[in-house]
Amino acid sequence: MTTPVASNGLRQDLHLIADLIEPHTRVLDVGCADGALLAYLARTKHVDARGIELSQEGVHDCVSQGLAVVQGDGDTDLAIYPDGSFDYVILSQTIQAMRQPRLVLENMLRIGRFGIVSFTNYAHWRARWHLLRRGRMPMARCLPEPWYRTANIHPCTLEDFEHLCTELGLRIEQRSCLGGDGAPSRLASTRWLDNLLSEQALFVLSRPERPDAGRTRTAAGTTPVPRPPEHVAPAHTPAPDGA
Repeated sequence: MTTPVASNGLRQDLHLIADLIEPHTRVLDVGCADGALLAYLARTKHVDARGIELSQEGVHDCVSQGLAVVQGDGDTDLAIYPDGSFDYVILSQTIQAMRQPRLVLENMLRIGRFGIVSFTNYAHWRARWHLLRRGRMPMARCLPEPWYRTANIHPCTLEDFEHLCTELGLRIEQRSCLGGDGAPSRLASTRWLDNLLSEQALFVLSRPERPDAGRTRTAAGTTPVPRPPEHVAPAHTPAPDGA
């Protein structure tokens, strides 16, 4: 399946992430691949764009575009960044490949004001039907690889992710249910159906604010931290297990 792209040349899901980023902010993209999202954000929103990428090929692609990207492992290298280093930390279609997804989320929300996470939802009805009918591990339309070739070692569902956020004490600011093409899903419109009908999900996360955490330090002084735009569907309370 060829993933559709938006008019700006980005994949549809990356286009949605780009819409969440305020101009002139500090952004870290973990697992930034060829740097398409970072390059777009640097060009159109003038952000301080930085990235971590595991593959040498991806780092080369990014550096050739003039991007500040280092070769590293998100499982371990996020620990070296100081608290509050970024306004946004992005983890797009990467959390399933992390060895320690819980620790990665904790570090994301330690070093970033907001965490933006997208992933494939393995509770989608096609995945359930494939497993029930064939008794074999399903392949998602957005990640059409067999189990022995995929980098995913921790596949999860929308409900799994929300429960993990609850365990970590993270606030789900906004959530968007996506189809296989990365565009918002018109079918997953209620909390009882989203885990069944969403092929992908996109979350904006934060930590509950301390009384003195409403402003963040910059070299020029203190500036308000921007909030994500309101067009993404509001977060819901996790539904009971099994749906």
